[in-house]
Amino acid sequence: MEYKKGLRAGIPIALGYLSVSFTFGIIAVKYGFEIWQAVLISMITVTSAGQFSGIQTMTVPGLYWDMLISQLTINVRYSFMSISLSQKLDSRFRGIWKWILGFFITDEIFAVSVMRPVVTRSFFAGLATLPWAGWTVGTLLGASLGNVLPAAVMSALGVAIYGMFVAIVIPPARDDHHVIIAILIAAAVSVIFTYVPGLKNISPGLAISIAAVLAAVTAALVHPVPDEEENEEVQA
Repeated sequence: MEYKKGLRAGIPIALGYLSVSFTFGIIAVKYGFEIWQAVLISMITVTSAGQFSGIQTMTVPGLYWDMLISQLTINVRYSFMSISLSQKLDSRFRGIWKWILGFFITDEIFAVSVMRPVVTRSFFAGLATLPWAGWTVGTLLGASLGNVLPAAVMSALGVAIYGMFVAIVIPPARDDHHVIIAILIAAAVSVIFTYVPGLKNISPGLAISIAAVLAAVTAALVHPVPDEEENEEVQA
């Protein structure tokens, strides 16, 4: 029963992943990866931003430190999500199951899981099944059909990943204008690394990491978020 509930909850996530991973498959083949390589990357990583950044870095040989730094910066959030979610796990969700199912943590899966008072092993397994399958199948379809589709369709699908990120940042930006400041800082730094001579030679992965860190640090300094104790003191 819990597994079926998880499956149903994962359907919307799977549909979203299908379209975005389709774009990843197209871009991976465009960068010179074989179809099986693109599919394997999606099967064993399941990280949208990390994969898009990673394949860009992998096209330039020898950028091992750039790859390490960029992937740590982009994906470290999953560790914090796992720590937060671990407070809601039931007694059966322990041991090797944490390692196995922790692999499937994504922003959307975490958001659905954390809304439940208790997360059972069966529910989380069901929740992760279809999104993982959708991400993998979408990559396969994109990598296989990328050279067949018309150029106009290819161009339209190429912006799907940006649409997903816009959908993620717009809701919190509407509630807090400081989020907009962080977004603008990251965008400005990215533009600098794209067009300024010398800086534009830095790998995309490292440029993304620097932009993310600068935006986060600046936003934290300008508008630090008070912790729960400070909020209680203010309300008292």
